[in-house]
Amino acid sequence: MAQVPVDEKLVARCRELAAQVAGDVQTYVDRHTTVGVERVMVRALGVIGTDDQGVPLVNALVERLRVSGQLPMGASFALGRSVVEHGGSLQDAAERLAYGPELDQVDPKAAISSDVITSARKALAAATDAALDRIDRARDEREALRARFPPPNDVPHKYVIVATGNIYDDAVQAKAAAHAGADVVAVIRATAQSLLDYVPEGATTEGFGGTFATQENFAIVRRALDEASHRHQRYVQQTNYSSGLCMAEIAWMAAVERLDMLLNDAMYGILFRDINMCRTFIDQYVSRRFVARSGIVINTGEDNYLTTADAVEKAHTVLSSQFINEAFAHRAGLKDEQLGLGHAYEINPWIEDSFLMELAQAQMVRQIFSRHPIKWMPPTKHKTGDIFQAHVHDAMFNLVGITTNQSIQLLGMFSEAVHNPLLMDRYLSLKATRYVFTAARHLGEEISFKPGGRIEQRAQLVLAEAHAQLEDVVGRSIWNAIEEGAFADVKRSRTGGKGFAGIVEKAPGYLNPVLEKLEGK
Repeated sequence: MAQVPVDEKLVARCRELAAQVAGDVQTYVDRHTTVGVERVMVRALGVIGTDDQGVPLVNALVERLRVSGQLPMGASFALGRSVVEHGGSLQDAAERLAYGPELDQVDPKAAISSDVITSARKALAAATDAALDRIDRARDEREALRARFPPPNDVPHKYVIVATGNIYDDAVQAKAAAHAGADVVAVIRATAQSLLDYVPEGATTEGFGGTFATQENFAIVRRALDEASHRHQRYVQQTNYSSGLCMAEIAWMAAVERLDMLLNDAMYGILFRDINMCRTFIDQYVSRRFVARSGIVINTGEDNYLTTADAVEKAHTVLSSQFINEAFAHRAGLKDEQLGLGHAYEINPWIEDSFLMELAQAQMVRQIFSRHPIKWMPPTKHKTGDIFQAHVHDAMFNLVGITTNQSIQLLGMFSEAVHNPLLMDRYLSLKATRYVFTAARHLGEEISFKPGGRIEQRAQLVLAEAHAQLEDVVGRSIWNAIEEGAFADVKRSRTGGKGFAGIVEKAPGYLNPVLEKLEGK
């Protein structure tokens, strides 16, 4: 493949700086938990159900622990101690703690002996092992199906979105997309679900701008795509969104329902949904521990930066954030092969040599993160509703994707800025993409970049600016950098945004055996 010269020493220095940024955040993460983290641990231990108002039992339990001042020891500790002292199953204990008088009889300021913690841990041992076994079984089932019906070897994989609001219609459209040639099918979430601090239960048939992410909805689409995989004799991958206030819970659900990919990125929630940065960095770490165990591939959201910031002047912010996201992911145990870093084709198409600048960015990212399944996003910002121009714009995007060997290509739709894509819109997009990918399959192997030319100069400039930004972020901390609008030209407060009240400092003796297992402790 064609290579654009990059300074490998500068790349290595960028990774060193990103590791420092991630280390600073991890120090904070290790000292704190959140209501979302505690809820997902209760789910993983096998607690299920809702009340007559549809409030999940895990929410009722964790909120009562928070209000009573007993969450710093962890919801897992409360469950284990309840079983030791009062008997019954973990489900029984959860219901007693959530709805009964048991918590009222506990003094949250009383000292807790190591013997009590040890006995609580023992009471949770079988359920902890079962939680990990459940993830492992789902991973083995997915890998067995992939071995039976191997996905295409050629990249980029063609990725499309379906989202009608009705999960049963989504399942039909997912199979239609697979029939038309899609390799990856995503069900986009209902608008603003990331701001809900609970996960809805069951199958849903109404949603605005998307379909709710629930465990049952995941299972319905998985069954549909399994049917498509059998019918077409090739594995079709399933994607959803693990971000927002329930990031960790959705990661758990995806892990046990055999999803293949998750959009998973704290920075996206901070910048574009105003989720509190402290809250979501903690939730991201725990969600990625589930992802690492399950073998899911995550997709990050740096592509979104260029919807609010200029794609020429701020291209370096995408690269610096990719370095940081890579460092975060490594700390959570993800392998490079699970880290689909995102970027996008968002330069104003009417700028002279815009195609060359897009090619330079794509090639540079592909080389720097050579083992990562890079996620390449289509143009949206400069589409106006002119469907003919949009189709040409998408074709140029596809040409860059195949030339630079991107991994996961979310296909552009000519109806962008007009309406949600129809089945025929997706069909025509897949057809056009198949044409470009076939016609230019080996173009990247046949060309080289002119030494000192525009593409090389652009790549070197973006890398140098990313390095400078990383030096700056280390100097003032990522917390301050985000507050001052260093990414996407969006400013967020360290103590503002949604979910800040759901952060809890861990007490000495804090118990979370599922997380300990995920961390390999």
